[in-house]
Amino acid sequence: MFYKNIILFLLTFFSLSAAANNAETQTWLADIVSGADKFQVEENIVIARQGDKRIAYGFESNDIVHVPAYSGKPINIRIALDADGKIIAAKVIEHHEPILLVGIPEQKLQDFVGAYVGHLVTDSIQVGTGEGADVDAITGATVTVIVTSETIMSAVRQVAKRFSLAGLTPAEDVQARIDETRFEKLSWQQLLDKNLLGHLYLQNKTVDAAFGNNQQIYLADDEQQDPEADLIDMYFAPLNIPNVGRNLLGDAEYQWLMQEIKPGDIAIAVMADGEYSFRGNGYVRGGIFDRIQLHQNNHSSVFRDMDYIRLNDVYVDGFPGFGEMAIFISRAANNLNLGQPWQMELMVRRQTGPIASEFKSFFADYAVPSDLLIMPEPQQAVPLWKKVWADNTFKVAVVGVALLFLLVIIFAQDWLVKKGRSYQLIRRIYLLFTIFFLGWYCLGQLSVVNVFTFVHALFSGFSWELFLLDPVIFVLWGFVALTLLLWGRGIFCGWLCPFGAMQELINEAARHLKIKQIELPFWLHERLWAIKYIILLGLFAISLDSLATAEQFAEVEPFKTAVMLKFDRQWWFVLYAVFLLVISIFTRKAYCRYICPLGAALTVPGRFQVFNWLHRRKECGQPCQLCAVECEIKAIHPDGRINTNECHYCLDCQVTYQSDKKCPPLINKAKKQRKAVAQEIPIQNL
Repeated sequence: MFYKNIILFLLTFFSLSAAANNAETQTWLADIVSGADKFQVEENIVIARQGDKRIAYGFESNDIVHVPAYSGKPINIRIALDADGKIIAAKVIEHHEPILLVGIPEQKLQDFVGAYVGHLVTDSIQVGTGEGADVDAITGATVTVIVTSETIMSAVRQVAKRFSLAGLTPAEDVQARIDETRFEKLSWQQLLDKNLLGHLYLQNKTVDAAFGNNQQIYLADDEQQDPEADLIDMYFAPLNIPNVGRNLLGDAEYQWLMQEIKPGDIAIAVMADGEYSFRGNGYVRGGIFDRIQLHQNNHSSVFRDMDYIRLNDVYVDGFPGFGEMAIFISRAANNLNLGQPWQMELMVRRQTGPIASEFKSFFADYAVPSDLLIMPEPQQAVPLWKKVWADNTFKVAVVGVALLFLLVIIFAQDWLVKKGRSYQLIRRIYLLFTIFFLGWYCLGQLSVVNVFTFVHALFSGFSWELFLLDPVIFVLWGFVALTLLLWGRGIFCGWLCPFGAMQELINEAARHLKIKQIELPFWLHERLWAIKYIILLGLFAISLDSLATAEQFAEVEPFKTAVMLKFDRQWWFVLYAVFLLVISIFTRKAYCRYICPLGAALTVPGRFQVFNWLHRRKECGQPCQLCAVECEIKAIHPDGRINTNECHYCLDCQVTYQSDKKCPPLINKAKKQRKAVAQEIPIQNL
């Protein structure tokens, strides 16, 4: 009983919640649509009516589709469509996107959604920047923009299909095919029993009741019709079905007909007795038959004289015979889908005045038995992430080549560092690529928020699709995961972080200009390392309570300001990012060394690195201190050990290690060699 009460309470709660949402949507729709005099709700869709005419539809996207955004939760958008399937209003009413909670004004998302107003549900919307874009993207919110666009267009198309707007129908993509291998000899009665023949039977009294009896006063007594007489007794069926066509026409006539019509055409036999002709005599060559037409999914199709073939003979056993017979062709352009029910309409005209007349339509349903049809496999919707990857092929390709090139640098490092200046030139060019292409063009800046999102996803319904929505970030994280396990965090921090590259190049320029550098004593420097780990733990603790709140505190990272938004942000965020870059003039990558929580997060798995390809000599640290002094981020201890937790893999120490003009042990060895040669002492004795 207790559980039943709980279930009842939840059902009541959600019902009241849905009703409240519908009421809000109705109020919103009433402010948008003029001329509406009545509103009704169908499956959480508010319909505005003007009399009997539907003029607008209002709904919330969460009631139609579910597209998880970067936060893992959908963006709920209130949307209004008119009767033509055009978007007339759109407004975000709820979201949990971290990127918009701090940094990017929410009005930008509202403006983005508003840009869809005026587009039809059938439009193919291109989101981007510059020429060719239908809707301008929001810089720095790639995943949010993609998901928002997909949410809007998926929701409006589903609603349009439900109400057959803009030519869309629920069955628009489901086209059945006749199973031409199925045939059995059937009699007329068996065709009826198997529902292969459609039937419309009307007596005069049935039609009189539909018109009312007013028309009778305009008829003379000798023209009065017998109410019990048959007005029409009509049968019809598609001849493309072998069980129908071959049985009615015979094999020879059936084969001739199938060759006569074009692919996609459907031949329909119509046979009738009675006082009323389904053909009539009002059509002329080039005209149409105005008494019969087909209906399917709110789409009508008529027959012209060129669609008419005389039907003279029917060969089925037990055929009762009819006074009027014909074959009409529903052309391929009419899109008659035999996999869905359809109707034959017969229009009857009656005189209701001396010169006035009135028309009434009568309908008969038809559905091909499913065992005679081959239904196509349902088309699977292309996942959103696949569309995104297709749109970002160029970016992914260039980034992929760049990462392969970086792998070549890592594998060939022992040879490259011997080239000295050539290696330094390659590195500077790569850092410029990281800033301009990877950072500002691709927005490929990893963040500690990515780490928190991944951890949360592991415990709350992990889905690769969420992470695949940003191809460049996904490829970068895949590469970083690989290099973390093989060589530690230094590959990312030293080569692939756009903000880190900015700091490094700024510091190199400052050193080139002889600007005095500030160097902290190693004991203080070593203790300042701990700050970034404390920041990481604090952010992680906050994320356990709220990822959105953690995103706000993660503004300790200047990445969003300097890279994602290209400094186009509130002044205090810009000031903070610029301040960190200014510090880099005097101290190499101070932010990376002491503050960066992402670097701290990467250190944890980086401790399990498989390889250590950074060479040292026994003289390193004692007595030689050159590499420790030259290491501009101070990742080398005074005893000569390289701290791989802090190393950025710039390979400057390896350039020195391989240089016989800079490395003291190599210089001393060269001196001994020269002295040995001068004194004719065998080298092996040195």
